[in-house]
Amino acid sequence: MQVLILQHPLEVQNAKGSARLLHLSLPNSRLLTGEQFAPATLAELLAGKYNVLLYPDTPGDRSLGIAPPPALDPAILLDPAQLQLVVLDGTWRKSRKMLYVNPLLQQLPRLPLRDMPASHYLIRKAHAPDQLSTLEATSYALMQLEQDAPRFVPLIAAFDGFVAQQLSYVTPHGEKA
Repeated sequence: MQVLILQHPLEVQNAKGSARLLHLSLPNSRLLTGEQFAPATLAELLAGKYNVLLYPDTPGDRSLGIAPPPALDPAILLDPAQLQLVVLDGTWRKSRKMLYVNPLLQQLPRLPLRDMPASHYLIRKAHAPDQLSTLEATSYALMQLEQDAPRFVPLIAAFDGFVAQQLSYVTPHGEKA
């Protein structure tokens, strides 16, 4: 399975960002940075595969003029080798804008994640425990799509190590470094 990671430009300099780590960990991935992509470029990136957008159906998008996404045909999930998982990397606000300004992405069926564990991404603020990092969400999606959780457990474990290392740099409140 291929993974196409579309990263918002403001996330590139974010030291806590997980998209680059994800890209470096997945041999069949591409990482592109931008907010709005030329339709011809995006069409070329999406050509030749069954594309699935890792993004929840957000009914609030209707107010932005975004049509409901097409239904995900379960038959296309039977052959993961023919799939390309498309991932938007950015805050919810930034990823929503990326979706809004790229009509080709709006036409992709979406893969929502369900019953996910709480995020291990303790180095950034989240408003809810199910708000996952790009790396976590993509790993869980790949586990779901490829039906091979053990294959991606080392990626989550490596991410936990990354988070632990980042946390070790934080001085507890009130202590002097």
